[in-house]
Amino acid sequence: MVQSRSALPFPLVASLSPRQAPESSVTAGAKSSRKLQQRTLKLIQGSLSARKLERRAPWISNLHRATDGTLAGLGICMLALSALTLHWQNQWGVSYQQMESSQVLEHKLQESAALLEQHHLGAVKRPGWLVPTSSEKLIYLPAPSVASGASGLPLLSSLPLRQIRTGY
Repeated sequence: MVQSRSALPFPLVASLSPRQAPESSVTAGAKSSRKLQQRTLKLIQGSLSARKLERRAPWISNLHRATDGTLAGLGICMLALSALTLHWQNQWGVSYQQMESSQVLEHKLQESAALLEQHHLGAVKRPGWLVPTSSEKLIYLPAPSVASGASGLPLLSSLPLRQIRTGY
């Protein structure tokens, strides 16, 4: 027996979900929604079950394990590189501050050398302040004697020590 379209109790609508008949009461709708949720949870749990997947295709589960291990390793590497980057940035900042302070000290040293030079050049312009020298007025001092290593430790006295030139 063929029914006409007008004889259907509800209109036909195209949808991706399975066809459901309209419920007449509110309690019947609540029961059907619970059944739908349970069916959806069973579907999700069944599709994500590791045991079923391992029985069906063990190579896929091995691929999942390898991918998880790779992602965990990459995460650890990322954390390690971030820590190293922060450490190197800190070291660079400390070195940069030291370089700036050494540049400031160098500039101060150059300024003080220039001031001393100007002072001595000013003294040359006033001849009454300087005393002329001659070879008769020079004082010659004997060279300092080298201290013997006998007073030190026996290990130090066995080392050959040479005298360090001045200025080094």
